Amino acid sequence: MSIQFIDLKAQYQHLKHDIDARIHGVLDHGQYIMGPEVAELEAALAAYVGVKHAIGVCDGTAALQIALMALGIQPGDEVITTPFTFIATGEMIALMGATPVFVDIDPISYNLDPARIEAAITPRTRAIMPVSLYGQCADFAAINAIAEKHGLAVIEDGAQSFGATQNGKKSGSLSTIGCTSFFPSKPLGCYGDGGACFTDDDALAKKMRAIRIHGQDRRYHHPLIGINGRLDTIQAAVLLAKLPSFPSEVEARARIGARYSERLGDVARVPVIMPGNSHVYAQYTIELDQREAVQASLKEAGVPTAVHYPIPLHLQPAFAHLGLGAGSFPLAEAAGLRVMSLPMHPFMDEATQDVVVAAVKRALG
Repeated sequence: MSIQFIDLKAQYQHLKHDIDARIHGVLDHGQYIMGPEVAELEAALAAYVGVKHAIGVCDGTAALQIALMALGIQPGDEVITTPFTFIATGEMIALMGATPVFVDIDPISYNLDPARIEAAITPRTRAIMPVSLYGQCADFAAINAIAEKHGLAVIEDGAQSFGATQNGKKSGSLSTIGCTSFFPSKPLGCYGDGGACFTDDDALAKKMRAIRIHGQDRRYHHPLIGINGRLDTIQAAVLLAKLPSFPSEVEARARIGARYSERLGDVARVPVIMPGNSHVYAQYTIELDQREAVQASLKEAGVPTAVHYPIPLHLQPAFAHLGLGAGSFPLAEAAGLRVMSLPMHPFMDEATQDVVVAAVKRALG
């Protein structure tokens, strides 16, 4: 049995007719940049997420940059975020000339711990950027309350959580600006790079639309400094073909994740869904001892694994200038040494999952 970590081919075969038709529609009209599918997708995404505005952009990293630019983040500003995430989160803060101020995680959800945020706020703090890691939203009720108290904006890095909910509201609708990624392996993925920003704020939406096209509000008129952050029409077409079946894929992810947890809860620490949340399992991530030995055993059994993320941002060479050595954020550091992600996608059948589960139990036995 060949086990895929994420099976994009199975998804394509399931949606082949619709995806092919959408792509050929773009090839027929030839509007490859900002074609009609982009606006169509934005309307569909806004309706799905439950916000007034969705702005399609070239990738999830650019979504974060555009959000920061729209909020006017400047050199010398500080943005509070988590050290336990992909580099893009801290990278975009630094690229703006601002300083990422790391705050340790809640060791149960792996997300930014709201109880630690206020101690990190200074007169230079301008925003909080929580990451909804692995497919579960951070605690936005608590984070937004802190932000409101201190007059701060909140940007959700929802690159892994599109489709997840918190208290009935979808990821992307829980903060000042929500950002997501449509990288192929994400819960909703295109066939290249893609992303989106979400907001209910008309003024921020107008700025983000301009920023993604070099600060342009009409042809050859640039009131803002922007970037080339446009979403390609073909990628929008792929996402339009996938979006109608996405709710059923979210349900499948939840079912497969719950089945994993039922079968692995006695041998490893399995994901905990926090109160009020749903989980889309962008990664199904367990925590265990002797990770390298377990990974080697699973590899021999033909079961692929991955680690998201082994080195927290404060220990990355790119952030060495912040002077935050080992021990600065012990919970993030401990998680980085112990987490391991298993194969997860909405087309995984029970027989394949049982092979994975059996291999994990053997490795831990």
